[in-house]
Amino acid sequence: MITGKKVRISAALVLGIVILINILSSRFFLRLDFTEDQRYSLSDATKNILSDLEEPVTITAYFSEDLPPDVMRVRQDFKDLLTEYGNYSDDQVVYEFVNPNKDQDAEMKAQQNGISPIMINMRERDQMKQQRAYLGAVIQMGEKKEVIPFIQPGAAMEYALSTGIKKISVNEKPVLGLLQGNGEAGLGAIQQLHSQLSVLYDIENVNVSDSSGIPANIKTLLIIAPKDSLSENHFRELDNFLSTGGRILAAVNIVEGNLSQGMGEKVNTNIMQWLLSKGLDIKSSFITDVNCGSVMVRRQQGMFVMNTPVEFPYLPVISKFADHPVTKGLESVILPFASEIKVVSKDSSVKYTILATTSDKSGSAEAPLYFDITKDWTAQDFQESYLPVAVAAEGKLSGNAHSRMVVIGDGDFAVNGEGQDAQQLQPDNVNLMANAIDWLCDDTGLVELRTKGVTARPLDTTLEAGTRTFIKYLNFLLPIIVIIIYGVFRFQLNKRKRNKLMSVNYV
Repeated sequence: MITGKKVRISAALVLGIVILINILSSRFFLRLDFTEDQRYSLSDATKNILSDLEEPVTITAYFSEDLPPDVMRVRQDFKDLLTEYGNYSDDQVVYEFVNPNKDQDAEMKAQQNGISPIMINMRERDQMKQQRAYLGAVIQMGEKKEVIPFIQPGAAMEYALSTGIKKISVNEKPVLGLLQGNGEAGLGAIQQLHSQLSVLYDIENVNVSDSSGIPANIKTLLIIAPKDSLSENHFRELDNFLSTGGRILAAVNIVEGNLSQGMGEKVNTNIMQWLLSKGLDIKSSFITDVNCGSVMVRRQQGMFVMNTPVEFPYLPVISKFADHPVTKGLESVILPFASEIKVVSKDSSVKYTILATTSDKSGSAEAPLYFDITKDWTAQDFQESYLPVAVAAEGKLSGNAHSRMVVIGDGDFAVNGEGQDAQQLQPDNVNLMANAIDWLCDDTGLVELRTKGVTARPLDTTLEAGTRTFIKYLNFLLPIIVIIIYGVFRFQLNKRKRNKLMSVNYV
């Protein structure tokens, strides 16, 4: 018999358990992460940054409320991430959420702190309307401040947050050297890359002359697309730099294409001879790949002249990457007019890692040559497979010091250009270069976070159009079909049970 006393005791126990769970949850934060890229787990890089904090960090998150569910999920994900930051840092990281839409003063303060509103579409009472929304954060440590103006849904939140904290907590940035004087790309031609690197690095131009070498404060030297030959003094200085533990990134053009003239030629540079002495042979030929980018071609269609995209195998799209910090998380990189890199060294003191290759249907064409945009490419043109286009080397590259190099068989993939020729690059092109620099410098630990959270999983472009369409519809319809089949099965099973019970003759 249930008495009033038993009811009160049971209610008190349930209430006590709820209170205990709330107390424990406020002190301990636990979340199981089954995502492929461990998106909801703090990386070692973030943990190292948080453990080195000497002052408290305050994060003010400016997020609007009453937004669509997909946008509100961003707010919750960001809050969960901040909770983990606070717990791991022993409350050195504190945060608050502010709704800028609550009044005009709050909105003005958000804008003064560098958080600008965005317009999002909302459905209300069967009508579409636009609403000003804020999705940003301000990170402060003492007098230093860093702004995340827009936290994009699906973006790598941890990278944005950790780099912001790192930027305001570091006292002296590492210095990168950008080699100049031989036709290399300057700072004005690598705007996107410079924007990413400036968060954690200072970049200085380096001109190697007969009277001066590479400055002692340079830890990593960037050689991007030299067009002229280097002097013997240049190569001596590069060897001396490596012999003291310096690191080099060399993204070089051995061949180049000129689409306006429809011609591909060799580049007049001798850097490939120096790279050969390091065990890397860059071929003076154009890589072709069935997985490629397109060029716009003007074609007559009736009375009109229209620009039509045409696949151009000399613009290989690289999607085969090694499991390495330089390429971790990358989806695809387009390397215009790239060359193959062969590892020819047998020096056991140097470790070589092939970072990226072409697809299984690729080829090569010796320079010079003429481009035939109208060519009908066949399987006979792609009889080679997995040609290396990027290689990492570490070990005793010069002298007895341990050093590192990353060599990429194209110098233009991360170059925006200058003036009217400037163009926007796809993110992974810049990420590949930035990741390589992070790995070479080896003191940020953020290389694994730059591409964390990437969700794009495009279908293989080599599949036929009908096959791609079938896969798309199968992904959409298969769960529905499985549920319907299961429902029919359960219905038939229950029907048989009912018929069996009805057939029993109870006496």
